[in-house]
Amino acid sequence: MSGRPMPCDMSELSTLFLFEKLDQEQLTRLCREGRVELFEPGPVYTEGEPATCFFVLLNGTVVLSRRVGSDDVEISRTSQRGVYAGAFQAYLGDRARAAQYNGSMRVTEPSRFFVLPADTFAAVMRDWFPMAVHLLEGLFFGTKNTQQVINQRERLLALGSLSAGLTHELNNPAAAAVRATSALRERVAGMRHKLGMIAAGRYEPDTLMALVDIQERTAEQVAKATPLSPLEASDREDEVSDWLDDRGIQGGWQLAPTFVQAGLDTDWLDQVAAAVDEDSLEAAIRWLNYTVETELLMNEIEDSTTRVSTLVNAARQYSQLDRAPYRIADVHELLDSTLLMLSGKIGERIAVVKEYDRTLPGVPAYPGELNQVWTNLIDNAVSAINDAGGEGTLTVRTALDRDRLLVEFRDTGPGIPPEIRSRIFDPFFTTKPVGQGTGLGLDISWRIVVNKHHGSLEVHSEPGDTRFQVRLPLTAAESDEIEQGSGTPSDSAPRRDPETAPEAS
Repeated sequence: MSGRPMPCDMSELSTLFLFEKLDQEQLTRLCREGRVELFEPGPVYTEGEPATCFFVLLNGTVVLSRRVGSDDVEISRTSQRGVYAGAFQAYLGDRARAAQYNGSMRVTEPSRFFVLPADTFAAVMRDWFPMAVHLLEGLFFGTKNTQQVINQRERLLALGSLSAGLTHELNNPAAAAVRATSALRERVAGMRHKLGMIAAGRYEPDTLMALVDIQERTAEQVAKATPLSPLEASDREDEVSDWLDDRGIQGGWQLAPTFVQAGLDTDWLDQVAAAVDEDSLEAAIRWLNYTVETELLMNEIEDSTTRVSTLVNAARQYSQLDRAPYRIADVHELLDSTLLMLSGKIGERIAVVKEYDRTLPGVPAYPGELNQVWTNLIDNAVSAINDAGGEGTLTVRTALDRDRLLVEFRDTGPGIPPEIRSRIFDPFFTTKPVGQGTGLGLDISWRIVVNKHHGSLEVHSEPGDTRFQVRLPLTAAESDEIEQGSGTPSDSAPRRDPETAPEAS
C-alpha cells in the first residue's frame, strides 16, 4: 500500500530519537533519498511481502501483528514518535534472513511516516556507522551461531540422558530374562529326572493319565492365578505347608510359596493325593512343583521380553526414525513414549497422573519435534518438584479447547516467581545453577510449538501449581499441507510478551 507523498522537513526529522545526532548534511541526504508519506487507516505492509522500505512514525498510531496459524496476532500498538518498523535489518545484508517483512503493520488513524528504501537505509548505515554495523553483525550472527551450537549440545545432552535411562530400563528386564532362563533350564532338568522316577514306579495307566490331566490343569491355573494380598498369601502358605507336613513331605515350607503364587490351594493338593497312592505322593507333588515353577519362569521370561519390546517400540516412537517427518499424529502415543523414555529420570517419588481425552483426533504435526517439547516440559516439571523436596505429582492432561488440542503439564513444584515469568521463554535464560542448564529448553519448545506448528505455549504458575499449556491446531496450515523437512523453525513468530517484539522500538 502506498501513501500520499508529503514534503520532508529536516527540522522535524532532527526531533526524532533516531536522527537527533545527525548533522545537516546527513539530514539533507535523508530527505533527498527518502520521503514522507501519509497513510490512511488500513494496512501499510503485509507479512511475507518483499521488505522494500524502512518506516519511521512521525505521527499517528501503528499496530504490528504476526501471522500465527490462520490468525493475525497483535504484538504491539503505539503512537510514540520515532518508532520504526519494516526493513530495519537491511544493513545486515542477505545473510540475515530472506528480504521479506517478518510481520504486518497497519495504522488506525491517518499517520505520517518517514520512508527510506531498504537499499538506501543499508547504504546509509554502512557509510555513517561502519563500526556499529560491524558490531551489530557480530552480535546478530554471533548470537545466532552460539544458539545453534548450544542447541546441538542441548540435544546431544538430552540424547545422552535418554540413552542412559533407556539402557538402565532395558538392563532390568534383560537381566531378569537371563536369570529366569537359567533357572528354567535347571527346573526342566529336574522335571525330566522326576518323570523318569515316576515312569520307573508301579503306576497304573489310569493313574499316569490322572497325573498328566492334573499337570495340564495346573498349567492352566498358573496362567489364571489372581494376585493375593500379602496377608492372604501368608495365610494360604501356612495352610499348604501344614497339608504337606501332615503327609510327611519334606521341605513343605519351601514348596508352599510356589504353589500359592500359582493360585493353588489344599483342594488342589487333595486332588493330587486322590490320584496316586501314599508312597508316590511326594514324587508326584515334587514333579508338579517343577511344572508350576517352569510355568512361572516362562511367565517371567514373557513379561521381561515384552518389557524389552515395549521399551524398543517406545524408543522408536520417541525418535520417529521410521515415520514421515510431517503427518497426522496421536499426541497420546507421543506423550506415553516420552513418559516411558523419561521414567528413569522421573523416579518413584514423583507420581505421574494421566488425564487423557482419548476421543481427541490426531493433529498434523512433526512428531519427533513435539516429543522434544514434551521432553523439555517434563524435565522442567521434574526439576521443579525435586527443588521442592523430590516428592510430588506430575499431571499430563489433554482436552479440546475450542478449535485446538490442549496438552497441559501440571506440577506441584514451588512455582515460577512473577518477576521472571515473562523471561522464561527467552533464549539462554535459566534459573538452574551454572553447568546444569543452557536456558534453551523452553526457547526451543516455544519455537517448535509456535513457529513450526502455529500453536501457542503459555505458562500459569503459583506455588504448588505450575501449568505449561500447549495448544495445537487440529487442521494443517495451508503452507504445511505439503510434506516439509525437519529443519530448524524460523524466528518469525511473536513471543508471548509483546514488549519483546523485535520489529518496533
